[in-house]
Amino acid sequence: MDEVTIWIDARPEAVWELVADITRYGEWSPENQGGRWSGDPGHGARFTGANRKGIMRWSTHCEVIEYDRPSRFAFEVNESRMRWGYRLEPQNGGTRVTEWNTPVGRPPLPIRIVEATGLLGRDRRQARLDGMRQTLQKIKDAAENGRARPHGG
Repeated sequence: MDEVTIWIDARPEAVWELVADITRYGEWSPENQGGRWSGDPGHGARFTGANRKGIMRWSTHCEVIEYDRPSRFAFEVNESRMRWGYRLEPQNGGTRVTEWNTPVGRPPLPIRIVEATGLLGRDRRQARLDGMRQTLQKIKDAAENGRARPHGG
């Protein structure tokens, strides 16, 4: 499992509204361009994510596996066989946020072939870690600068 942690000067409830709103991921992720819910958000909900890296564009199909306001949000990506999530813990008047990911199986052959070409970068693990750091910093900026908005709004 890979994880990156940051402290945010905002209450867990406010931060959770950001990390659980997949429609806003394009605001802070260097690769994900946002998502679209297939129904109402919640545990077991499904969504489609849009991704971009260089000239590559692709969609992912995801299922929410944790939706515990205001402490946990996680989902599994069908195509990459990865789980991604956030843990939020109250700390020093703010929130300690950990973004994590872990493989849950071997990706299908077409995905492995694309990864082997290097079109998504030679070191995908390092790219994911760098992306997690960038994402958390932008979430921190949004939460601390009052750019949070109601979930799904």
